[in-house]
Amino acid sequence: MSTPAFTEIPEVDVSGLFSDDPADQAAVAAQLGAAARDVGFLYVTGTGLDPALYDDLVAAAQRFFDQPDERKMSVYIGRSSNHRGYVPVGEEVLGGQSRDLKEAYDLSLDLPADHPAVAVGPGLLGPNQWPDLPGFREQVGAYYDAAMALGRVLLRGFAMALGEDPALFDSHVTTPPSQLRLIHYPYEPDAHDVHGIGAHTDYECFTLLRSTAPGLEVLNGDGVWIDAPPRPDAYVVNVGDLLEVWTNGQLVATTHRVRKVAEERWSFPLFFNVDYDTVVAPLPQFLAEGQEPGPGVVAGDHLLAQTAQTFTYLQQRMARGELVLPDGALGRGTFGQGARQEQAS
Repeated sequence: MSTPAFTEIPEVDVSGLFSDDPADQAAVAAQLGAAARDVGFLYVTGTGLDPALYDDLVAAAQRFFDQPDERKMSVYIGRSSNHRGYVPVGEEVLGGQSRDLKEAYDLSLDLPADHPAVAVGPGLLGPNQWPDLPGFREQVGAYYDAAMALGRVLLRGFAMALGEDPALFDSHVTTPPSQLRLIHYPYEPDAHDVHGIGAHTDYECFTLLRSTAPGLEVLNGDGVWIDAPPRPDAYVVNVGDLLEVWTNGQLVATTHRVRKVAEERWSFPLFFNVDYDTVVAPLPQFLAEGQEPGPGVVAGDHLLAQTAQTFTYLQQRMARGELVLPDGALGRGTFGQGARQEQAS
C-alpha cells in the first residue's frame, strides 16, 4: 500500500483525546487514522502543552549551540556508551547520501547506569551527557517530559484508530528509548542543493516535531516533495517504521527530508518509541486471509541498527569490532514511501 498523491498536510485537533467522553476520543481517533493512512504526516493542535515549555527549549538550544566548538565537543556523542550528546556537522550520513548539514544534541530518558533497563537496551539506554550550562538540563528536561506525556496520549489515539483498545500499547511504554533531538541548521547562503537531512523515515512509532523555519518536505504517492512548513500553533506528527510494521504496511512511514535551508533553523523532533525489547509484528486484523505474520522487529534492535548505519562514530566502532549489528538488522531505506516507489520502479 502507498500513500496517495496528497498536496497538503492535514490538521487534527486532538483535544478530544483528553476528554472523559469515549465519543470525543473516538472522533479524534478516526481523524488520526485517516490522516495516517492518507498522508502519514499531520498537524496536531489542541495539545494543551504550555507554550512556555517550547520557548524555553528554543532558548536553551540557542545557548548550547552558540558555544565554541570545544565546549560542545566536551559532550561529544562518541564519548557516550548509550548514544547521548553533541553531534557535530557531518557526523551523520543518511542512506549513502552526502553528509548532513546540521549539528545536534541528542538526549533520551535519563536513567542511571545501574538501572535494570540499561542491561535490556545496550547502547541506547542510560544517562544523558548534560552540558555545563545553568538551567539547560531543567528547561530541556521539562520539555521532554511534557512531550512524552503528549506522546502517550497520541499512542492511545493511534491504538483506537487501528480498531484496538486504547490501552493496547501502554504496557510497552515503561522505559522506552524515545529520543529528543535539538537540531541546529546553520545559515548557508550557498546551500541550494545541500541536504539539511537526507531522505529517510523515522525508526520509531511516530515523531512529534516543532521547528522555527521552513525546510521540511514530505514525499507523496507520485514522488513529489510537498512542503510542511512550521505553524506556531501546531506540532507536526508523522508515522514511523514501527507503526508501518504493526499495520502490515497499511500505514506507511512517509519519507521526508530537510532541504534548501535558506535561513538559520532550529528543529526539535521527539521520536516516540516503545520499550527496547518490544517485539513489533503485524496485528492480526491487518493480515490477509491465510497470511502468516512475519517475524517482525525488536523495537530497540531496529533503532540501534538504523542508528549504527547512520552515525560515523558507530560505523567506526563496527569497523573495529566493538559494535555488532543485532541479528536480523534491516538495511537502510527498508520502510516508507521512498522504498515503495523504488520497489515499484
